[in-house]
Amino acid sequence: MTTGPLPIRTRLRPRPAPAPRRGVRAAFRGPLAGALCGLLLASGCGVLPGGGDDEPPVTVMTWAPLHTTGTNAPGMTAMARAYERWVNSGGGIGGRELRVLVCDEGNESVAAAECARRAVREKAVAVVGSYSEQDAAIFSPISLAGIPYLGGYGITHEEFVNPDSYPVNGGLPALIAAQGAQLAPDCDRVALVRPEGVMGDTWPDLLRAGLRGAGGKGEVVDLPVPVASSDYTPQAGQVLDRLAPAPAARRCVSVALGDSTAAFVDSFRRVAPSGGTGTGGTGAGAGGTGAGATPAVRVGSVLGSVSQRLVDRSGGASGPYEGAAVTGWYPPASDPRWATMKKVITRHAFGDNAIDPADAGVQTTWIAYTALRRIVESLGEGPVTARTVRDALDKGTKVSTGGLTPTLSWGDDYARSVIGYPRTANTRVTHLEVRDGQLVAAQGTGDGPGATGDAREALESEPTGSGGRE
Repeated sequence: MTTGPLPIRTRLRPRPAPAPRRGVRAAFRGPLAGALCGLLLASGCGVLPGGGDDEPPVTVMTWAPLHTTGTNAPGMTAMARAYERWVNSGGGIGGRELRVLVCDEGNESVAAAECARRAVREKAVAVVGSYSEQDAAIFSPISLAGIPYLGGYGITHEEFVNPDSYPVNGGLPALIAAQGAQLAPDCDRVALVRPEGVMGDTWPDLLRAGLRGAGGKGEVVDLPVPVASSDYTPQAGQVLDRLAPAPAARRCVSVALGDSTAAFVDSFRRVAPSGGTGTGGTGAGAGGTGAGATPAVRVGSVLGSVSQRLVDRSGGASGPYEGAAVTGWYPPASDPRWATMKKVITRHAFGDNAIDPADAGVQTTWIAYTALRRIVESLGEGPVTARTVRDALDKGTKVSTGGLTPTLSWGDDYARSVIGYPRTANTRVTHLEVRDGQLVAAQGTGDGPGATGDAREALESEPTGSGGRE
């Protein structure tokens, strides 16, 4: 995720009229229209096909936290605005104007609920490509109004069990499980550093399932920490303590703290100066490891917690993320399948530096709007409402994303739903690593994973019930 202010406009700017599509969708205007109608009175002059000017735009909402002390996702709302400008410049969606509302979700329940209520008031046909950890606050209003939640970031469990949710990725659960598979060949002990609270309580079991599913025998220790802290020195010391029983070269830490990941890794680097992702060295021990040599600890994380921007500003190839194992949902940002999204950002984002094409939130928003477009186009000349959009989703309309994900579908006959996460339509994951300062596809080595994988089996594994705590 990225941070930074994003102006929120409460009134949409005037847009050019959509180009005609499938015949004439724009109504004739002015005296010419009246004269033409008069000439045709003998044969009857009625409403032109397509609804004309009286047809409402396709209104949707995208929300995200923008100015909080925790994780912010301004790139998601900025990407939604850029998509709106791009699609309207080409005639809209199915010949209809797209109207995007954005809302600062604030990462707190009152603001999140107000965003949801505004979506209801504005008659949004969907909430698209959004981020919120306030699942109870957002789902109650939109569920009552029958508004689908299409392509949320995947941060909460509710997104994968609520029938009003239509996720485009496997969420944080898939990433945590995939992280286990990626670390399995290298780690006898993994410290999972994750946010305090119920949201991450299942993550230790998922990480363990990923480790075991990939043939690893590593142990998982759970270290929930407060988010939005600027100093994690005590917790970094605890990591070293908890990893001590493992052989020196087989110790790993997986950090999934969103925007707070950088602060934790910085603290960890200070207490374990030869740690990080190197191969070892000497230095003053810390956190109970004693004086003398401090063994290197391999760092792992997930997209949304580690990005190319973070790697760059942390020193690139000489920084603490070099060699880090990072799991994601989609191909690397260098993949040519992102070319259209990058062109849209270049031509329609007007230099908005909140939009990083390598950011998982930006990518999720792009895919969510791609899905919305396919769904609306499937409705043809029929009305576009929350109900018709949801009906199209529920009947199993297939959505292609140009290879960025598998073909998506959420119909009642969807046979691939994951046990425990029944709304999951995509369990594909990617294995990335930081190599020479660049976040690139991982190289499969020995029994390690290749560049892509599937988290389905790990997600369906029975939980151990221990929560990962010793």
